[in-house]
Amino acid sequence: MTQTFLDTRLPLFSDLRYKVKDMSPETARFGRKEMELALYEMPGLASLREEFGASQPLKGARIMGSLHMTIQTAVLIETLVALGAEVRWVSCNIFSTQDHAATGVVVGPNGTVQNPSGSPVFAWKGETLAEYWWCTLQALEWPGSPTGGPNMILDDGGDATLLVHLGYEHEQKGTLPNVDAAESEEEKIILQMIIDVRRAKGDKYWTKMAPAIRGVTEETTTGVHRLYLRQQEGTLLFPAINVNDSVTKSKFDNLYGCRHSLVDAIMRATDVLIAGKKALVCGFGDVGKGSVDSLRGQSARTAITEIDPICALQACMRGIDVITIEDALAQDFDIYVTATGNKGIITADHMTKMRHNAIVCNIGHFDNEIDMAGLEAMALRGEVEKIEVKPQVHEWKFKNTKHGPNGKGHSIIVLAEGRLVNLGCATGHPSLVMSASFTNQTLAQIELFKNAENYGKTVTVLPKHLDEKVAHLHLDKFGAKLTRLSESQASYIGVPVNGPFKTDAYRY
Repeated sequence: MTQTFLDTRLPLFSDLRYKVKDMSPETARFGRKEMELALYEMPGLASLREEFGASQPLKGARIMGSLHMTIQTAVLIETLVALGAEVRWVSCNIFSTQDHAATGVVVGPNGTVQNPSGSPVFAWKGETLAEYWWCTLQALEWPGSPTGGPNMILDDGGDATLLVHLGYEHEQKGTLPNVDAAESEEEKIILQMIIDVRRAKGDKYWTKMAPAIRGVTEETTTGVHRLYLRQQEGTLLFPAINVNDSVTKSKFDNLYGCRHSLVDAIMRATDVLIAGKKALVCGFGDVGKGSVDSLRGQSARTAITEIDPICALQACMRGIDVITIEDALAQDFDIYVTATGNKGIITADHMTKMRHNAIVCNIGHFDNEIDMAGLEAMALRGEVEKIEVKPQVHEWKFKNTKHGPNGKGHSIIVLAEGRLVNLGCATGHPSLVMSASFTNQTLAQIELFKNAENYGKTVTVLPKHLDEKVAHLHLDKFGAKLTRLSESQASYIGVPVNGPFKTDAYRY
């Protein structure tokens, strides 16, 4: 009997070439057309195709990608393929897949629905967590690979990297994880997968796969944190490039992208007027700064919470109040946005005290900034009712509070079940913003694939000259004209005429 994984009804190891929601001609056409339009708005990726298409620097690369399966990601995937790579892909979030993008990639530029010729994708919007981890395993499985897996990983949040490391560590120790010791439902699923893989494949599956992986390029703050922690502990199995902290990623994606996409998501989800509302943004890093700009751009009365005195002082210098969540609850704020990258920011207890129909959402990476597990536990006890308004928009109606209509229970509106609101309730960042992020990713993949031996088992930020190159590739789109230094001027400030123009310590 074929072994299936948990309640997915899917074989743990399948021979499926892809699994997406909809392979209809209409969906394929929609995906391909949007990819065509997006490429025009992604000059960095278009330039890399032109520069490296002939030399094929990724020939021989087997890249497993775990990153939101959007139209912009589809353009990234086909850029990697154009540079010589083989690619298999999953989304890194159960709600972020744009199904027409997934279908478009599978069909490919020269294929048809009946005879798809693109890259394998395992992703659809609205996966369960068990399906999500099943998809991750399918993308790591590599037919025809001598090691059974990829030789490069492109990660967002570190889930693919995590699975390889955990599997490898348990095989090396000769142990199986204790599912009962898991701290969350998702961790139970991950640990169960490691157990099931061992039973199906023996004790050398990850041991064979991991050493062949030349490196990982990591997209986001949480995944980078995980990598640095492994480097400090001496448990990192292969080199990593920290794409997130390239200036042209962190500023474009985290700051300018969130400035565009946060209110887009809130308005698509709720249709409420944001102007005049009181909004709290938890965290004032780059994501928080972009989120504040987004809300203030709609004339919301915006405040922030912070733990970092420097970020807090920056907020003060912009005329933004720095308060606590408790202050916001006492002042009946209307909108709460988490943007910290940490956990347990808005608790279930906080949500019992919010004003009626307050909107709660997250634009940080994971789903535990908002205590969704606490809400679910309250629902099991009958203290709150979860009511779907539409997909990824839920009313949580409290039974025992007294500050709702007519002195009865109040409600709150939770978006995207606490996961990334801009991808769960909208379409994420615009193409031009993601062009900068994904140009960084492509350059990082080329660098690691060609020169992994030069890095050791370390985490490295993409060099400054490549960061500046990414910016250069996007200036023509804005009609920008750079001033050129004379030899004398360059000598005076101690930089090369052609850059890099700033030291690594410079803060943009």
